[in-house]
Amino acid sequence: MSSHHQVTDALNEQLSCELGSWYSYLALSAWCDRQQLTGCAGWLRAQAQEEYTHAMKIYDFLLARDVEVKFTQVDPPRQEFANIVEIFEWALKQEQENTARIDALFQLAMEQKAFASLVELQWFITEQVEEEQSARANLARIKMVANDPAAILDFDNMLGERNLPLDTSPR
Repeated sequence: MSSHHQVTDALNEQLSCELGSWYSYLALSAWCDRQQLTGCAGWLRAQAQEEYTHAMKIYDFLLARDVEVKFTQVDPPRQEFANIVEIFEWALKQEQENTARIDALFQLAMEQKAFASLVELQWFITEQVEEEQSARANLARIKMVANDPAAILDFDNMLGERNLPLDTSPR
């Protein structure tokens, strides 16, 4: 197996992971909708759209490089949570795991001198800094107000102010 095949195989794996994150954020959104936390649900649904966009960015990159896109099964996401704090703990954990995968993929691309992949992955590294920062901030905020139902509703309203992107294309 050539070195670039190792990188493209890893990119295909990351494509599946991004789709898994999309699926997971939808599950988090559904939990919030069931709890009547529609602002949180909308914010998490927008996160799901971002994850799908990330998957499509990898998909398009692989096709542009004339590489076969390989699809694997995406496992069902966690769907049961005790409270809203667990939702945002899970979101942060998911982003941290994704950052670790992107970093490892970048390292592999460096080792294999897959320069086009390095350029593509730089975008993902920058994106993950933003994603983790946002997840940490939301978790910190919800932990501060976790025992105050009125404050949880204020938090929910704050997150509900996020607009869903109309164009989810990765370009």
